[in-house]
Amino acid sequence: MAREFIVEADGGSRGNPGPAGYGAVVVDAATGETLTEAAEYLGVVTNNVAEYRGLLAGLRAAHDLDPAATVHVRMDSKLVIEQMSGRWKIKHPDMKPLATEASRVFPPGQVTYEWIPRAENKHADRLANEAMDAGKRGEQWSPTASPAPLKGRGTETFAAPPRGRDQPPRTGTVTTTDKTTADTRAASHVATPGWSSAPDLGAPATFVLLRHGETPLTPQKRFSGSGGTDPELSPVGLEQAQRAAHALARRGTIETILASPLTRTRQTAAAVAERLGLDVTIEEGIKETDFGAWEGLTFGEVRERYPDDLTAWLADPSVHPTGGGESFAETATRIAATRDKLIAAYAGRTVLLVTHVTPIKTFVQLALGAPLQSLFRMELSAASLSAVAYYADGNASVRLFNDTSHLRP
Repeated sequence: MAREFIVEADGGSRGNPGPAGYGAVVVDAATGETLTEAAEYLGVVTNNVAEYRGLLAGLRAAHDLDPAATVHVRMDSKLVIEQMSGRWKIKHPDMKPLATEASRVFPPGQVTYEWIPRAENKHADRLANEAMDAGKRGEQWSPTASPAPLKGRGTETFAAPPRGRDQPPRTGTVTTTDKTTADTRAASHVATPGWSSAPDLGAPATFVLLRHGETPLTPQKRFSGSGGTDPELSPVGLEQAQRAAHALARRGTIETILASPLTRTRQTAAAVAERLGLDVTIEEGIKETDFGAWEGLTFGEVRERYPDDLTAWLADPSVHPTGGGESFAETATRIAATRDKLIAAYAGRTVLLVTHVTPIKTFVQLALGAPLQSLFRMELSAASLSAVAYYADGNASVRLFNDTSHLRP
């Protein structure tokens, strides 16, 4: 009877592209015994390339143990799992040869693939991070079950630390060439001071909220919702989208991109997706509020034409704009339902939501437990970045709001 192995693999890049590495482990499916580990520092590559390199290393390690074995691959990279399963196309030129090479390690039909949450991929994730940390310090490091030398990485990330997790360093061979202690670890392995006694809730679902770039209506401060002319980005807005894409690539951690169906958000998302080598999924739930008859008008023009309606709207979030638009209360109900759906779908992952003023303010308002009237007290600039992390116990943490530092020359 053929043996059955489980391969768990992971990879990461602190910068995307940036210093990167992978980790992989082969487990005996019958006994749960760890048979071998592999890890390597890769230099400067993207997250996706690092994840494919982890997959390839895990498959090769399994093949070395028994080329006749059946293999079940488990990874927290939706992209790699879907592409290797044949359900998604492989578009990025850096990933195609790696995917082809991985598909040839075992004969067709001998390998199956399964996506798992990041919290269930801790072993491979830890190997990858320890390899990158060691390299950052200029050290050579090996996992105990595999002698491959490693090298390291640094991080700047949106990802929130898992509450209560403080994993001890893995036993391995370390040759120190630089006495500087690593000052960072991957965000999924850092315990925030004061939380060390809390239960391990795993990595949170982190939503990075990017407002679209400017349209011709933005500088004029005109109402521009989902019921208007659906304007495109202006030349300034297109430049802002590129700057946001550069910032997100530098900071890393984005694994999935969701965008509102409106043109301005799809254009902004496309700029980021091209830079990160990801696809864009349209999410209807994060579209802008419909401002009814106020679409395209300035605040002053609305006050002149619909003074009573505007006064009522400012006083009560359940009031609709003139002409049957969407109230802020209705928007909040929609955003809350979308939030819950996305938290369940992307537990432990970092997702970019390319959306609009009202949805982003509402995500923040809901996270803070603030009244809906607080929407009028938030300033949100075009192409700004905000971030909210959602934990397994139902709590949320606002980690960033209206960051526009990437837009400066």
